[in-house]
Amino acid sequence: MAEIETWQLEQRLALPLEQKIKYSIDRIMEWYAYWKGNVYGAFSGGLDSTVMMDLIWSIYPDVPAIFNNTGLEFPEIVDFVKERKKTHNIIILRPRKNFKQVIEEYGYPIVSKSVAQKIKECQQAKNKNTATFKLRTTGIKSDGTLTKIGKLPNKWHYLIDSPFKISDVCCKHLKKSPAIKYSKETGRMPYVGTTVGESRARRFSYLDYGCNAYTLTSQPRSTPIAIWSGKDIREYIKQSNLDYSKIYDMGYKRTGCIFCGFGVHMEKGLNRFQRLKQTHPALWKYCMDKLGLREVMKVYGVPIEENQMCLKLNENI
Repeated sequence: MAEIETWQLEQRLALPLEQKIKYSIDRIMEWYAYWKGNVYGAFSGGLDSTVMMDLIWSIYPDVPAIFNNTGLEFPEIVDFVKERKKTHNIIILRPRKNFKQVIEEYGYPIVSKSVAQKIKECQQAKNKNTATFKLRTTGIKSDGTLTKIGKLPNKWHYLIDSPFKISDVCCKHLKKSPAIKYSKETGRMPYVGTTVGESRARRFSYLDYGCNAYTLTSQPRSTPIAIWSGKDIREYIKQSNLDYSKIYDMGYKRTGCIFCGFGVHMEKGLNRFQRLKQTHPALWKYCMDKLGLREVMKVYGVPIEENQMCLKLNENI
C-alpha cells in the first residue's frame, strides 16, 4: 500500500498544472512498466478521460482505449468517440443487458449507490423482522449493538415502500462487467480517469493506494489524474487545444449516464432531467414515459420540467 498522508494529498492537490502533468506522466510510465505494456485506458468520452488518454497517447500511442457503449451515453459523446476512433486505438464494448432490462430486473438507480443498496435489501427482505431489515432501518445489529454505518438515513425510509424497485447494480452490469471481462480475456490492466474530488471513497482509495493501486482487491488500476481538479482539466484542454465532446458546450458540466438518478436531488439550478428536456426532448420523453422515470422522479421528489421547483415530497430531501 502507498499509505499517503492527508497533508501529502493536500500538497499535491495544490500543485500547479505543469507539475501535475509531470506527476501524472510519471504514474502512467510506472504503471506501463510494471505491467510490461499490457495496459489499457478506460475512455468514457468525458473531459477527464479525454485528458487522461491524451497524456497516455502522448507517450504510448498504441495503448488501446476501451469505450463502454451502454446505450446511456449522450449522442454527442458517442459521435466524439467515433471520431477519435478514426485516429486512435479505441475498442467499443457493449453490455449483455441494456438499461431497461436492468431496471426491470433489479431496480432504478436513485439517491446514491450506498442508499440504493440499503433500500434494495429492505425491499427484498421477506418481512420487517429480518436481521437485515432491522439493521438497515434502525442500525441495530444482530448482537444488539448500534451502528450508523449500516443504517439507512431516516429521510430515505419512505422509498422502501415505493411502487418500484430500487437498486445499486446498474453500473455493475452496464460498465464494470464488460470492462472486467475484457481485462480477464486480455490480461490488460486499466488506467481510469477518476479524481479524488469526485467522492469520499475515491479520496480514501488514494490515501490507501496512491494513483497506482497495484494490490487493490477488486482489480488493480491506475488513476493518473487523481490529483487534478476540474479547473486543471479545462486549463489543460485550452492549453493543448484538445478536442472534446460538444455536449460540454450545451450547459452540461458533467455527463455520465443520461438516465441515472444518482445524486440528481443535490443538483442546483436546472437538474440533469430538466436540462435533458431542453437539449434532447426525444430522449427525455423516452426515459420519462418508456422507462418509467416520470413516476420514479415524482416519488423521489425531483422536478423534471423546466418550470418546476423541487417537489419536496419528503421535507428532509
